[in-house]
Amino acid sequence: MSAVRIGPYTLHNGLILAPMAGVTDQPFRQLCKRLGAGLVVSEMVTSDMSLWNTRKSRMRMIHEGDPEPRSVQIAGGDAQMLADAARANVELGAQIIDINMGCPAKKVCNKAAGSALLKDEALVTEILQAVVAAVDVPVTLKIRTGWDRANKNGLTVAKIAEQAGITALAVHGRTRADLYTGEAEYDTIAAIKQAVSIPVFANGDIDSPEKARYVLDATGADGLLVGRAAQGQPWIFREIDHYLRTGEKLPAPELIEVERILLEHLAALHAFYGDVMGVRIARKHVGWYLATLPGAREFRAHFNRLEDTEAQCAYVRGFFAERYKSLTGDGEGVAA
Repeated sequence: MSAVRIGPYTLHNGLILAPMAGVTDQPFRQLCKRLGAGLVVSEMVTSDMSLWNTRKSRMRMIHEGDPEPRSVQIAGGDAQMLADAARANVELGAQIIDINMGCPAKKVCNKAAGSALLKDEALVTEILQAVVAAVDVPVTLKIRTGWDRANKNGLTVAKIAEQAGITALAVHGRTRADLYTGEAEYDTIAAIKQAVSIPVFANGDIDSPEKARYVLDATGADGLLVGRAAQGQPWIFREIDHYLRTGEKLPAPELIEVERILLEHLAALHAFYGDVMGVRIARKHVGWYLATLPGAREFRAHFNRLEDTEAQCAYVRGFFAERYKSLTGDGEGVAA
């Protein structure tokens, strides 16, 4: 997979951390970039600027110190509001604006945003033209293959996007009605890739280096979006990158490295959100990291009751010390 261009930006690889609400905050974005992602995208920001005063929205709009190019995803169903939101985010430091027409969540679709927009091609056209005209930075778009299996208009929307001046397109290989179930349909992504000349990124079920290779071959896509598979294993980007370049699999990270990455992630969450919110948000991330390790369920039950930063870090260290002990029989080699 060669380097990919989005407007004036050349990504060192075509592996992109997909935007996920409540997950791809600044600490996680920075971690995934460090571990091999070519581009990371912020959590979805509503285009309704009257809602930007909440703490949650403000935290989502901190881009200072983010790896460049800084890509920010916006969502909404009103062309003028989306254009204004795009402009405001560029003023706050966004270097790429990504429009969400792929989110299947009810609370997004009920507001005629996300993948609900796919039902209305005239509105799609109006939105894309308005946002492209509003900003001087590249505008990218995330879509699904259609509204449901009987209404798969991803190909039409892709052509609308190209004509409107969209710089790159990400396609999740499912319809809105599919949510996240069933097999992703890579043939539709392949058809879209054939139909447009802008970069196309494939999204959906890319959870291993081998699957990444398969999806690239099946779709001809220029790159890949990795979402849920990066939760708890942000090193998946370097694993995929290495495999695509060499055909060889990197060994899984050793326990000592998993501990180091997890503790760094915890420290970054606590620093970014402050103690109370940081402790709460750390719980889901720690659960993801440890999900496949023995004793994880009991660990989580206790960990989720801890209320302060120091206690969380100490408990994580203790968990890994136990793992080392069971591996070596005497606990030697435990990380400091």
